[in-house]
Amino acid sequence: MSGYGQTADRLTVKEQRSFMKTIVRKIRQDTEVFDEQEQEALRLAGSIIRGGGLVAFPTETVYGLGGDALNPASSKKIYAAKGRPSDNPLIVHTADMDALEKIVRRIPESAVRLADAFWPGPLTMIFEKSDAVPRETTGGLDTVAVRMPSHPAARELIRQAGGYVAAPSANLSGKPSPTEAGYVIQDMDGRIEMIIDGGDVKIGLESTIVDLTSRTPIILRPGYVTAQMLAAVLGDVEEDRTIMRDDTGQAPKAPGMKYRHYAPRGDLTIVDGAQENVVDYINTQVGLARKQNKKTGVIGTDTSISEYSADVCKSVGSRADENTIARELYRVLRGFDDEQVEVIYAESFDTDGFGQAIMNRLLKAAGHKVIHV
Repeated sequence: MSGYGQTADRLTVKEQRSFMKTIVRKIRQDTEVFDEQEQEALRLAGSIIRGGGLVAFPTETVYGLGGDALNPASSKKIYAAKGRPSDNPLIVHTADMDALEKIVRRIPESAVRLADAFWPGPLTMIFEKSDAVPRETTGGLDTVAVRMPSHPAARELIRQAGGYVAAPSANLSGKPSPTEAGYVIQDMDGRIEMIIDGGDVKIGLESTIVDLTSRTPIILRPGYVTAQMLAAVLGDVEEDRTIMRDDTGQAPKAPGMKYRHYAPRGDLTIVDGAQENVVDYINTQVGLARKQNKKTGVIGTDTSISEYSADVCKSVGSRADENTIARELYRVLRGFDDEQVEVIYAESFDTDGFGQAIMNRLLKAAGHKVIHV
């Protein structure tokens, strides 16, 4: 496979799309024991990554686009396949704690405590990188982001690939992250060598990212592991000011900090306020958009969605069940693209606990465009 990877590496992405045949293999969900066909698929995927190629694979958060984290050419191919800015760092995925020793300069005691509590799982930790990690993987930074996924197929793939897999979400840059293989195929078919179809993911939002290189740990991206959960393990934890605010001009220290992310093609606006005011405002704006012959969409909840008059109204579930909202958010945003919706309005959500991660992604998707009514 190494020769194939080298051949593809010399081509532009456009040329690769006409040249490359993307392999798709299915893996069962919720299994720790793989059958012979699944084992063969994971071995093939591992050999592709070791040879410099790219493989999309399921994790418990979203689908990842994997390449050899210690091979600078592989990281360059990831950026090219996604159309991703090269200063946006990649997360290195590992399958065991011992793997840290090769890629980080120091493992602080806080990292050991967090790993005991949350690894494997949806938590990414930032360390000072060792010389083994190329700057192409870290976006030019002296730090490296590391995660140990809990998805059995992801962990086996990492082992088959040599232990270090750089993997951002498996979507074109800026679009909503894929929570099912169909959207990976939509974005990546012809751009990468292989896609592992593991069905729908469990969580639906990317991992929490915490920076351990500062005196006090800093949350750079919220996720399923909440600030309260981190504080219960570490005590003092800070939050980066950009989590719920507009981007800064600084180089991003973690994925998702600088650029507009998770966005549908339609123009998305978040509307915040009392429910009656939100419904009235959105329905008024929907009517105005229709007069301009624009297809409209609304993101609401099970209890409110029937109150809206848009062309496409989608519920992300119940406000009492944030786990469902997280799983549905990217699917709903992708669905608006499928239905060619041009103008989208979304209700806002609480920012406590896991809700903070939901609003963080929605704000990024809307480019922080919020109307208060």
